[in-house]
Amino acid sequence: MNFARINGVLLHFRVVGPDDAPVVVLANSLGTDARIWDGVISRLAQSYRVVSYDKRGHGLSDIPDSDYSLDDHLDDLFGLVDHLGIERFALGGVSIGGLITQGAALRSPERLTALVICNSAAKSGDHAFWTARMNAVLENGVASIADGIMERWFSTQFRAERTEELAGWRNMFLRCDAKGYAATCATLRDADLRDRVSAITLPTLLIAGEQDLAMPVAQVEATAASIAGSRLEVFPGVGHIPSIEAPEKLADLMLEFFKEAGHG
Repeated sequence: MNFARINGVLLHFRVVGPDDAPVVVLANSLGTDARIWDGVISRLAQSYRVVSYDKRGHGLSDIPDSDYSLDDHLDDLFGLVDHLGIERFALGGVSIGGLITQGAALRSPERLTALVICNSAAKSGDHAFWTARMNAVLENGVASIADGIMERWFSTQFRAERTEELAGWRNMFLRCDAKGYAATCATLRDADLRDRVSAITLPTLLIAGEQDLAMPVAQVEATAASIAGSRLEVFPGVGHIPSIEAPEKLADLMLEFFKEAGHG
């Protein structure tokens, strides 16, 4: 396991793949940790140096006090790649990780070669939704919303047929710190990039899940329509975290896209 203190925040990160290969950085979703990418990393790491990390408030990373802003997450991301001596890289993220990907492209496009935005949009939910979610977990813990979250994350077929995996990912969610979770919800409550994403000119691949209850296809489509030249792929029968439900399909698509974008 690898750790680095970035701007005073301890981040847990992992690096897999050849040292001299082009770099891909992956950001995790709300209520998860870097392990959600394992099925994708096993494929990408044959050709790329893959960096994944637990964003603040999650996994083995620190849980700073107070609400987190999108800029906080961007400071963590760029601080980590600077720590690793990485100048340019492709960036992928799911859910809030996809929001971080969009924010990074707006802040420092010269550092990036390609974007993969999974199950994410320029705006997610509204103030009332996220405030209610924050209050629920702070007052009653993450267990109080776990069943509903599993329905939002995973397709009907996954929940019916892959019951042991479902139980394992539910365990991961239950171990998420309520304060870190709520502080990250504040990022989604406050961040709104709808008026800015049209400035993104990098090669961009967006993924949506047909059965994603957390980020409906229409919202991903709206963001794709705002990013000129972007490519949108909808995964049939998949929910909110395609790196878990369809890692081979996602990895193959990413490998194809990175080659088209000239990254590796």
